[in-house]
Amino acid sequence: MTAKRKEAFAGLAFASPWFIGFTVFLAGPLLMSMYYSFCDYSVLRKPVWVGGDNYAEIMHDEVFWQALKNTFVYAAISLPMGLVVSIAVALLLNTNVKGMAFYRTIIYLPSLVPTVALAVLWLWMFNGEYGLINETAKRFAVSPPNWLGDPLWSKPALALMSLWGVGGAVVIYLAGLQDVPQSLYEAADLDGASPWRKTWHVTLPMISPVIQFNMIMGIIGSLQVFSEPYIMFPGGAPERSTYMYTMYLFDNAFTFQKMGYASAMGWILFILIFILTMLALKGSDKRVHTGAM
Repeated sequence: MTAKRKEAFAGLAFASPWFIGFTVFLAGPLLMSMYYSFCDYSVLRKPVWVGGDNYAEIMHDEVFWQALKNTFVYAAISLPMGLVVSIAVALLLNTNVKGMAFYRTIIYLPSLVPTVALAVLWLWMFNGEYGLINETAKRFAVSPPNWLGDPLWSKPALALMSLWGVGGAVVIYLAGLQDVPQSLYEAADLDGASPWRKTWHVTLPMISPVIQFNMIMGIIGSLQVFSEPYIMFPGGAPERSTYMYTMYLFDNAFTFQKMGYASAMGWILFILIFILTMLALKGSDKRVHTGAM
């Protein structure tokens, strides 16, 4: 065996755990789910090929459309809110105030809280009778809503709760802010630019690739939201206003034993996320300074 072959063999040997893991835990299940999406399959018996029946049934499923609507409404609220808050917090943390390292740690720590503990905590926060949010609002003579029992406020409550985890995005923004050339700020100062104009015309354009990345990740994450509504709003209560797409997919797969139907839903979700991601990339291309970072 030649030296080059030995080197190639050694490289493949070292990479083999990843190749095996990718094939067994990702590529294999991916291809199987595509096949099952065209089958009547309940896990407990062999799949039976039904062609596009699952997809045709989905198109006439009222619960599917309601779950899809709930998910898009939640994403439309939480995504822009998360982007604005995370950018604002990152700008505040990107200063030379004393004790800034402590503040950065405090902002990031909530994103490390386990999902179940987080959901239980916010159940107490949103409690309509003695929750912290409503009790605080009452002290200011404000009539608070019934966050957990009103269909109008249930999705905004979930969106508000999602701000708890902006710490991860804030860290990414901070890394981008550190790379903005100081010479641009100095030139803006010479031109007499105000802090707001420097932020709008210098900072935001220079971190636009980071904003684009976090926007894409936000689209993917918001359309796949599952744990918090599943724990806080069993069955999508009230009135299925919080019955998200992934919750319906989960119920079809493991409660109703309709694995083929759930696989078809999974592929529809993949196509929707892919389309929205491509639209977001295409729509932001002219606004992203790719050579900035």
